[in-house]
Amino acid sequence: MAKKPSSRPDAASGTELPRGAEAAPGAQAGGSRMIYGFHAVLGKLRRDPEGVFEVYLSSQRADIRARDVARLCESQSVRMIASESERLDRMVGTRRHQGVVARVDARSRELKLADVLEGLEENALLLVLDGIQDPHNLGACLRVADAAGAHAVIAPKDRAVGLNATAIKVASGAADSVPYVTVTNLARALRELQEAGVWVVGAAGEAGKSLYQIDQSGPIAWVLGAEGDGLRRLTRETCDELAQIPMHGSVESLNVSVASGICLFEARRQRTLKLAE
Repeated sequence: MAKKPSSRPDAASGTELPRGAEAAPGAQAGGSRMIYGFHAVLGKLRRDPEGVFEVYLSSQRADIRARDVARLCESQSVRMIASESERLDRMVGTRRHQGVVARVDARSRELKLADVLEGLEENALLLVLDGIQDPHNLGACLRVADAAGAHAVIAPKDRAVGLNATAIKVASGAADSVPYVTVTNLARALRELQEAGVWVVGAAGEAGKSLYQIDQSGPIAWVLGAEGDGLRRLTRETCDELAQIPMHGSVESLNVSVASGICLFEARRQRTLKLAE
C-alpha cells in the first residue's frame, strides 16, 4: 500500500512514544514524529511498515545497512527521500542519526510478543524486567539493551513503572530502537517464550550457578527483578534455571541496569565466540 507523501519534513524530537506514554519534551504535533538510527528505522520498517510515512536516507551512505533500508522501503511501498547529512542533522537535532531518519505515525500500535518472535533473524536475546518501579532504571535498562543488541525488553503491565516521559528521556533514543513489550501475565509470557525455544534464565543472588557457567549462545531471555526485592516467586519458578552474578566486593547487589548489562553482554560475548569457531 502506497504511503501518503508529505509536503515538508517535520522538526524532530527523535522519540516515538508508545501508546499510553506521557508526552516527551519536543514531541511532534500533527500525528507524526521522527525516529532515527538504523536499528530504530529498520526495526520499524520490519514490524510496522504501515506506521512509516517516509524515510530520509543520507546520499552519502551506500553500505549494506543503507541498502537494507532501501530494499525494505521498496518492498513495503514506503517513500524514500535521499537527503544530505546536514539536513538530517537539522531534522532531528543531533548528528547521531547514522544517516537515516524516518517520519512515523505517532499513534504507535501496541507491540505483541509474537511480533518480536516472528521478526527475529538470529537467536533471540531478550531482557525481561519483573516489577521495575523506577523510570530511571527502566530507561537505563533500555539503553543497555540497545547497546547489547537485545531484540526486545519485556515487562508486565501492572506493578511496573511503564514507559513514561522520564524513562524515554533517560533511554536517550533507545525507546525507539528497542521494542518495549508489555504483557498482562508475565509467567504466561515466559512460557510462551519457552514454547518458542527460548531458554529463560532468572538472575538470582542465591543461585548455585554463575552466569559464566551457562551456555548463552542459543536463544535466551534474561529475567531480572527490582533491586532489593528480586524476582517474584511465580516468575522465579517459571524460569528454566537461575544464575548469579559473582560478587567479589562488599556490596550485595547491583542496580538492575548494571546487572542487565553484565548478563546481556555475556550472552553477546558467547555468541561472538560461537560464530568464530
